[in-house]
Amino acid sequence: MSTPITRPITLGLIGAGRIGRVHAESIMRRLVGAKIAAVSDPFGDAAQRCATDFGIPAAHQDHRALLDDPAIDAVVICSSTDTHTRLIIEAAEAGKHVFCEKPIALDLAEIDRALATVERCGVKLQIGFNRRFDSNFRHLHETVQSGAIGTPHLVRITSRDPAPPPIAYIKVSGGIFLDMTIHDFDMARYLMGSEVTEVYASGAVLIDPAIGAAGDIDTAVITLRFANGALGIIDNSRQAVYGYDQRAEVFGSAGAVEAQNKTAHNTVHSTATGVQAAKPLHFFLERYMDSYVAEMHAFTEAIQNDTTPPVTGLDGRAPVAIGLAAWRSYREKRPVQINEFND
Repeated sequence: MSTPITRPITLGLIGAGRIGRVHAESIMRRLVGAKIAAVSDPFGDAAQRCATDFGIPAAHQDHRALLDDPAIDAVVICSSTDTHTRLIIEAAEAGKHVFCEKPIALDLAEIDRALATVERCGVKLQIGFNRRFDSNFRHLHETVQSGAIGTPHLVRITSRDPAPPPIAYIKVSGGIFLDMTIHDFDMARYLMGSEVTEVYASGAVLIDPAIGAAGDIDTAVITLRFANGALGIIDNSRQAVYGYDQRAEVFGSAGAVEAQNKTAHNTVHSTATGVQAAKPLHFFLERYMDSYVAEMHAFTEAIQNDTTPPVTGLDGRAPVAIGLAAWRSYREKRPVQINEFND
């Protein structure tokens, strides 16, 4: 076990795209007890813009400048998915703790190699499933774990984006089950406190034929069976015209608990012609910005206290296995056991 760090944590940011900039803003402007010393991106101008915009002291084109810097305690990996395992391995071998955005990879063997290196090098690894740190979903989890709804029987998760991502992204993302539903697979495990053992997925292309031409679907319903006997239902759409729709409910033997959408306000306007309320917040930046701060606080706290991060590498691996099982189920039109992949 490593020695706890008592000073503020010094971070290096790898990747200055959209999610990298989200972390840069949350760390540099809202997080206490940590700072980013340097940012890297293969596109040097992107790294420099990020450094300038958020007051990061140094910008590099090569990430190895961060790994070679003895002042940097940990790296935050926000690069493209296909680089994640290589960067995790390099960072671990350089003695850096690692925060990595999801998914770790689209291949379980690659993930296992990275996790083995992390274990061998004795560094910490946290995976970026930020929704666990949303106050609503965290309260759901705590309520279920407290026993307040009795034995959990069903979990229902709705996740719908306001608009599809670019086709170029879809072609390399692994598809809906690995770029979108992966959050819901993680949430299902988190809320139920049990592993998924079986997946049955159905889907369709109802929004944009180009999504189907890219080998993906845009609308899906997935049913889950858990090791504890409970069941789950997830519904996804890549286009909800009214905004970012993120809801969940857990039903149990003694009651139920649910989380509704966050809205810009909670006032309701009633007149003779109808009742009006606010739409859900537009997208993930509006809905989850506080959760990005909270997850990074948890990561830096684990380094400070020399404790296990709350979302481990195995937590990062499990939703990928479920996503791969969902694709097999969709293509073969049958329930798929997770053990078909874990074996």
